[in-house]
Amino acid sequence: MIAILKEFIDKSPNRLISYADFIEYALYHPQQGYYMKDELKIGRSGDFITTSNISSIFGKIIAKWYASHYQKLHLPARFCEIGGGNGRFAKAFIEAWRQYANEPIEYIIIDSSPFHQKLQRECLQEFREEVSQLKNVEELDHFEGLVFSNELFDALPVHVIKNEDGILFEVMITNKEDKLVEVLTPLENSNILAYIQRHSLKLKNGYRIEIPLVMGEMVQRLSQAVTTGLVMTVDYGYTDEEWQQPERRDGSLRGYYQHQMYSDVLQNPGLMDITSHVPWSLFIREGEESGFELINKYRQDEFLLKLGILDELAESFDPNPFSEKSKHNRAIKSLILPGGISSSFQILFQGKGLKFAESELF
Repeated sequence: MIAILKEFIDKSPNRLISYADFIEYALYHPQQGYYMKDELKIGRSGDFITTSNISSIFGKIIAKWYASHYQKLHLPARFCEIGGGNGRFAKAFIEAWRQYANEPIEYIIIDSSPFHQKLQRECLQEFREEVSQLKNVEELDHFEGLVFSNELFDALPVHVIKNEDGILFEVMITNKEDKLVEVLTPLENSNILAYIQRHSLKLKNGYRIEIPLVMGEMVQRLSQAVTTGLVMTVDYGYTDEEWQQPERRDGSLRGYYQHQMYSDVLQNPGLMDITSHVPWSLFIREGEESGFELINKYRQDEFLLKLGILDELAESFDPNPFSEKSKHNRAIKSLILPGGISSSFQILFQGKGLKFAESELF
């Protein structure tokens, strides 16, 4: 991947590329991109853990909730997961759906990674009739139902800008002495400038921030694909006010390699996951401009408690600490205890063509 990036830089104007270009290559290059290669990324053998891979409980409780609410929300038995990973969430969801619903589910997985598509097919062999796979959102058309994503938007390419003595710069990347390094250049990208103006972004002196142009494009494409639906976005992020806190002065761009966090994402391209926090306030405005209505945003642990995850805990009690039930219970506790994984995640609900009160979600 280093050789590919260096060649790309050498052919670019002034031998400079944006962070968005770098992330696109590092994560999504067809052969050498992190998400495209035939290697495990999720779980103990990978570089990070997601909520849906702690246990099957996350997929189960979402399926149990949707099975009891989709008719009340006037939605069909249809579910679209964007970024299906290894298929574990889908498997847990469909197993629970068969238990709690009276009709079969139509389950669509959108994932551009051939490796992940293969893992999904292997994991979901017994559910071939319910599951279909697509490569991108553009293949989804006139969709009605629930659209779900878990840690999708934090992995999209972002530009990086910095306020240096009152002047806005874009943080670019070049190859210097056989090493990838940052270079500050005056901000001239018209799309970024328009984005800053449209959202009235104010950046304090010395601060840097990610500009998620691709995020806005994804939200627009999703709105074009959805006719009537509920959009459930699970991720970690900040509001406008939280972005301005001193601890965020260097932005949120991070890398994860073998469960270790790295602030320098330029090292190990193609071998390391790269993420940035979702700017929720901007995400909500992008959605509203694209035709989605905000329903509400919840902290993930609070939302799971609303769905009755503690009932699952009571139903599976077992005094044997080594039993499958006890492992299941520990997974539940890890999702709701203070300081656990769920306290860092939020769940945002948006709707299109729906008419219901927020209270009807529960």
